[in-house]
Amino acid sequence: MQLYHNIENDLVIDVNEIHHRQQVIQQLKKHFRLFGYREIHTSPFEAYDLYVQMNGTVNHEEMIKTIDNTGKALVLRPDITIPLTQQIASHNTSITEDLRYFYVLDVFRQKQGTEAQRYNTQAGIEYFGNPSPEADAEVVFLAIDTLKQMRFKNLKMELGHAGFFARLIDAMQLKEEDLQLLKQYIQAKNIPEIEQFLKRTSLNDDIQEVIMALPFLYGEPQVVLDRASELPLPKDAVPALDSLRAIYDNLKAYGVEKHVVIDLSLINHMDYYSDMIFQGFIENIGKPIVMGGRYDSLAAQFDADIPASGFAYDLDTLVSHAAITSTETTQDVDVKIMYDGEKQQESVQLATKLRKSDFETVLYPKEHPLVQTPKAHETVYVTASGVKCIDASGEETRYTNAETYEATKEKE
Repeated sequence: MQLYHNIENDLVIDVNEIHHRQQVIQQLKKHFRLFGYREIHTSPFEAYDLYVQMNGTVNHEEMIKTIDNTGKALVLRPDITIPLTQQIASHNTSITEDLRYFYVLDVFRQKQGTEAQRYNTQAGIEYFGNPSPEADAEVVFLAIDTLKQMRFKNLKMELGHAGFFARLIDAMQLKEEDLQLLKQYIQAKNIPEIEQFLKRTSLNDDIQEVIMALPFLYGEPQVVLDRASELPLPKDAVPALDSLRAIYDNLKAYGVEKHVVIDLSLINHMDYYSDMIFQGFIENIGKPIVMGGRYDSLAAQFDADIPASGFAYDLDTLVSHAAITSTETTQDVDVKIMYDGEKQQESVQLATKLRKSDFETVLYPKEHPLVQTPKAHETVYVTASGVKCIDASGEETRYTNAETYEATKEKE
């Protein structure tokens, strides 16, 4: 987690870094809005019971717990999708309209074996009500296009399907501990361990052939999907391949197919994903910068039938690698007013008018005790003899009084 404000010593605040972070956030928000999404917020505190009753989501041991003044157990927000889905489901058992939301919020989790509390900021979107492959393709495209707008190069989006692996799990009927072990081997594409694992089981030859093939089902979408279709798959796993084909065909319309690969060994630790899943990578970063997918079955845990998909960026990783450049000098204010003591009221009035016109303005007596005042594009001296303005290049302009100077600024 980046430290953007050191409150122990305000003289070491990295203003450029703070400004850069805000630029990234504003660009994300602007781009999400262009696709019809509207910003939402969720409470930083959630009921602990919300997560206890749900399996396969957030590890309960990683949640940061507290007790409110009524004795109710709460957790600091460990996820955004779950409480948002619950909120929508609590008012609708189904929806027929298209709901699009985005957020930039902190999530809080404490990794097992560590003492320090951990949080990170996520920026993401949630798209409710549209179960079509066109909607899935648009969500994936938005995840890619946002990174492209931020000038990231060599983007790679890995597209998989949670339902595909779920149907294989159904066919294997493994014990939970064995299943978790197999998932680890598959995620790591550890072929020797997968092979040894299968030798210890009594799985039939067909399912073993499919499992051994998973690490190799990665690459150019059409090639991978054709190869997978030739395997002895369980019948109920075949629709997942058809779904991925439809999504990929729609992505071609956006012209981003060169950024997309299929990975049928892709597994997301959040079990609420039901259909497509994806994760995106940028150059020189060894972990996903964005993750998402479709989670149509999540609302069912709240007695509702609401299709949904979405994704979230790791904002701190995004900020540390984004190539956004500032168009302004972040340390400099627009106007710095230095006044003689008897000109304080006139100078305050001038500063107020400038601020109303959106000029960043700071105000000091000429004999101010500070060692150094902030840099400014213009420094204005208000004295008994009139007003003198010196711009950043050193050029000097004189005015009869503060009102005359303010009138010239109104014309800018």
